[in-house]
Amino acid sequence: MVVLGRISGVYGIRGWVHVYSETDPIENVLGYRPWYLGKGGQAFEPLEGKRHGKGLVARLAGCDDRDQAAALVGSEISVPRDRLPPPKADEFYWFDLEGLRVENMEGRDLGRVDHLFGTGANDVVCVRGERERLIPFVWGDVIKDVDFGLGRVLVDWDPDF
Repeated sequence: MVVLGRISGVYGIRGWVHVYSETDPIENVLGYRPWYLGKGGQAFEPLEGKRHGKGLVARLAGCDDRDQAAALVGSEISVPRDRLPPPKADEFYWFDLEGLRVENMEGRDLGRVDHLFGTGANDVVCVRGERERLIPFVWGDVIKDVDFGLGRVLVDWDPDF
């Protein structure tokens, strides 16, 4: 299962929910069906959704009032991995990179990919080893290679930085 977002709040009195989406663009989360919510993974079918401010709101089958919606707040939205389209060449799902070993051009092990985040200018890889490093995910300049077979991300990065 892959987490695509979470239910972040209630919207109105008819069971609609605010959705924080980690898809790009954020509306893409509405195209995956069903959503598996929370630790128990209960399936919910998104019936409709739309942009609202900087986020989304959605109506889920079986969620008809504010109390039912409130019970879902904080739940992660997950879908099976095989429902995602395969990434294009030199594109990666962030969750596929998490846990890979990070090595610089001189062969020094810098740690493992803990997580990634976007900054607007570029994505950033958080690497945890003997210390935490924030490395910009700039393909070709900084990120030289991703090899899933070796479980490695090769970077052009000074280990003292």
